[in-house]
Amino acid sequence: MSASAADIDIHRPYLLRYARLHLANPAQAEDVVQETLLAALEGGERFSGRSSLRTWLTGILKHKIIDQIRRSRREQPLADDDQSEADAVDALFAADGHWREAPGDWGNPESALDNGRFWQAFELCLQRLPARTAEVFRMREVMELSTEDICKALDISTTNCWVMLHR
Repeated sequence: MSASAADIDIHRPYLLRYARLHLANPAQAEDVVQETLLAALEGGERFSGRSSLRTWLTGILKHKIIDQIRRSRREQPLADDDQSEADAVDALFAADGHWREAPGDWGNPESALDNGRFWQAFELCLQRLPARTAEVFRMREVMELSTEDICKALDISTTNCWVMLHR
């Protein structure tokens, strides 16, 4: 028993609702449904009829949603204001690569830890990191936990921990 294009297309609205429940971005939900329908059309002969067509399509969709979530975590989009930030940094330097104005004296970096403005800036920086990476970084650098303790607390491998710290 194979699934026809007409049979598959009937389930599109249901699949789209399901995808929107699991993905916050409607465009991503639409994409995974399209990928699901395409996979079902290409592999329609593999549908054996042991389950309902909707169940089979939902199974394909679940895998496509997981793939999308993985892609989203790997591919963090650049913010719209990144170009203006780059322009602001470029404005600090002359054409020959030297500072237009030399930066001021940093003073004592250890005293910065007591400064509330430092911690505000630190938190803003952490918010731009993926949540799990920020958590690992905070545990390592602020709480001064060992890699072993971080891995136990977060139930991650040592390799995963080091990859996140490297990034």
